[in-house]
Amino acid sequence: MMHTTDVLNLFAEHRGDAIVIPGRGGRHWVNISESATDLPLGDPAMGGHAGFGLGLALAQPNRKVVLFDSEGDVLMSLGMLATIAEQAPTNFYHFMLDNECYATTGGQPVPNAKHVDYASIARGAGYPRALAFNELEPLRRELPGILRQPGPVFVALKVLPEVENTPIGGRVRWRKRAADKVVQDLRAELGVP
Repeated sequence: MMHTTDVLNLFAEHRGDAIVIPGRGGRHWVNISESATDLPLGDPAMGGHAGFGLGLALAQPNRKVVLFDSEGDVLMSLGMLATIAEQAPTNFYHFMLDNECYATTGGQPVPNAKHVDYASIARGAGYPRALAFNELEPLRRELPGILRQPGPVFVALKVLPEVENTPIGGRVRWRKRAADKVVQDLRAELGVP
């Protein structure tokens, strides 16, 4: 397995003028690049980045569009793989960082994580080229050629999990007061019985 930052740093060496959509998978990209063509989308609903990436690739046919997706996002929107394949944007490069867990919500395991073959799923959906890498050195050798091929290209990358949050049930609640206590305090402040 690879470290996400190592993958992103490697990609940065070969980026050229590609438009990069960090997605949930590449959220560390903001620490690597300060390019005006990077499009951090905040935190859309899971599965939303692939559709955005497709739309951008179709709207900007003369620019490479690179998406760093996550396996959770791909699983939440498998239909996008078939849609991307059907539209066949030759400038779209879909990298999926697979850490085998839902890192942004507490590290819950992705179902059947060790056995899902995402490259085969992408090929089955119609991607003309789909590859998978578990180690950095083979990716280092192949990445320049991948980026020279016409898209759409799907690249599944196994990365180490970097869990960002504790599970939802164990997080500190942002709201310390119950709703009725908030109303009671507001009424007291406004002098309303």
